[in-house]
Amino acid sequence: MILETERLIISELSIEDAPFFYDLVNDPAWIQFIGDKDVKTISDAENYLSTKIIPSYKKNGFGFYLVSDKKQNLPLGISGLVDRDGLENVDVGYAFLPNFRGKGYAFEATKAILAFAKNTLHLDPVVAITNLDNKKSCQLLERLGLKFDKIIQLADDPGKCRLYRTV
Repeated sequence: MILETERLIISELSIEDAPFFYDLVNDPAWIQFIGDKDVKTISDAENYLSTKIIPSYKKNGFGFYLVSDKKQNLPLGISGLVDRDGLENVDVGYAFLPNFRGKGYAFEATKAILAFAKNTLHLDPVVAITNLDNKKSCQLLERLGLKFDKIIQLADDPGKCRLYRTV
């Protein structure tokens, strides 16, 4: 565990989380707003976690984290930080399974991640990107205190996105 909130445990992802991660990245909203990561099997999910997610903890001192319900230890989603190519600052992101959206979990987890970024990792500012059509994500970023900066296009992404920044 790296963080704890009133309702949540935030911890590093591991290979054992592959079934959950498979479900998350194959959710239609993930594919629509984040993109298809070509994770078609649990084995693909294990590979993605072991090559793209888990190495960031050692390399950068941060990454995407598993967000679990404290009472049932049930995985709800992910929230965390990524050092993304094409951005000057570290990026905060989140995604939750459909049954756990609209319950304040993304806000609670990402608020804790942003405090961790600022107070422990001394990262300031932190940015966030979101698909132009993802209105709910834009609203959440604004509730978290990030401000819209500009429309950008990352080199490895065919679409444009909104860039938000902590103030």
